Amino acid sequence: MSAEHTEAPDDQPLEDRGANRSQRPSSEAFLSFIAGQWAQAATGAGARCAPAPVAPYAAHRRERLSELFPGERLVVPAGTHVVRSNDTDYRFRPHSAFAHLTGLGTDQEPDAVLVLHPVEDRHEAVLHIRPMAGRDSREFFADARYGEFWVGARPSLTDLADLTGVRTAPLEELTDALAKDVGPGGVRLRVVPGADASVSATVDRLRGDADLTAAQTEAADAELAEALSELRLVKDEHEIEQMRRAVAATVTGFAEIVRALPRATAHRRGERVIEATFDGHAREEGNAVGYETIAAAGENATTLHWIRNDGAVRTGELVLVDAGVEVESLYTADITRTLPVDGSFTEVQRRVYQAVLDAADAAFSVARPGARFRDVHAAAMEVIADRLAGWGLLPSTVEESLSPEGQFHRRWMVHGTSHHLGLDVHDCALARREMYLDAELVPGMVFTIEPGLYFKADDLAVPQEYRGIGVRIEDDVLITADGHENLSAALPRRPEDVEAWMRTLLPH
Repeated sequence: MSAEHTEAPDDQPLEDRGANRSQRPSSEAFLSFIAGQWAQAATGAGARCAPAPVAPYAAHRRERLSELFPGERLVVPAGTHVVRSNDTDYRFRPHSAFAHLTGLGTDQEPDAVLVLHPVEDRHEAVLHIRPMAGRDSREFFADARYGEFWVGARPSLTDLADLTGVRTAPLEELTDALAKDVGPGGVRLRVVPGADASVSATVDRLRGDADLTAAQTEAADAELAEALSELRLVKDEHEIEQMRRAVAATVTGFAEIVRALPRATAHRRGERVIEATFDGHAREEGNAVGYETIAAAGENATTLHWIRNDGAVRTGELVLVDAGVEVESLYTADITRTLPVDGSFTEVQRRVYQAVLDAADAAFSVARPGARFRDVHAAAMEVIADRLAGWGLLPSTVEESLSPEGQFHRRWMVHGTSHHLGLDVHDCALARREMYLDAELVPGMVFTIEPGLYFKADDLAVPQEYRGIGVRIEDDVLITADGHENLSAALPRRPEDVEAWMRTLLPH
């Protein structure tokens, strides 16, 4: 990376010493020189941004949230930069609640805060942002985190107001805006917990003036986080379209993985070849990956969240790939396929694979309006228990294993079958149990179906032929008015279809 340098006194505070390795110009003459002779920016001088297509959907989401907290001031921060190492930051990703309510994605907008102010029987939204400094400021050339010379131009207040349909204000006005009418008997404040420590501290100080206890404020913030999570349980048309884009990009990414398998088998860390192939595709076709790619070959496939991806990929083994493209709006797919490295399943691999596929199909059969979310998992587990019993692996009957007191089949599948999917790969995770596990399925819900079987190499409870085999099949499912749609159906699932598909991609 380019060097950033500045003169610093010997008694400089520790937190400010990251740039001691170099110098930046500081004279007034240089400031005057660098501020002049620039062409007019295309977005300046009255130019206006077009409203984003998501703007009306985001407005409706804010209205739904407003109805839940009448008369209260709601504070939803985007979050701040996170340091990766010393003075370098991770690529910024806004908090999912902020993205959902504003429609802003990718790396928009660090430090911004959305505030919903109570106005009569509704709320007025105001988006507080850090506007781009002028080219006559030192920030322009000297600030490596925010300066235009370092990170590029940022939108103005007008730009973001046009884009989002939300009134904007400078970030420096935030504290005064939050403090208005706060006090005993005044406006109640809630803030999304964990999104921005500095904003939370400001809110806590203001609530202290209102004589609220820490327990009261913690409970209030938890209720807001819970509501924001539940707000995403049913996706609107825009969200569903974004999910379709994420899934489509992920499906093509899996094709790239198959094409890369010969190179993976020739590399000492073939799993990294698979990971890099998909992650590069995700960056090219979307924003990034929605989560760390799992590229687990052989025995590594029995580790559920294997993201080390440093193992070899060997002919004759299976490779389990769990991956998803996150598109610019931050919606992500989450798909898993277990592939025979050389394009053909062995007899025992096919047996395990077919059992998992049958479990997935059973889960699909109950994924319809009116069913309970937990029914999807139960249907898959009936098949898993039945197959394990048929192979002589259960220490009980199927019925005993499926009882709450048994669950012996879960030794080989300890995870759940489904989770909601959207802005987060495990979306809506803060929702109440009755709104998630116990909820009735309704049109617009998007979730995964992902049963698996994992036989570790040192598992003495299974015959040798099963040891070291891990299989998971995961698809992304949309509940529709009359049933469901498998959003990832374009990616083959049946073993014979997987083999035929791979033959079209692997070199002959």
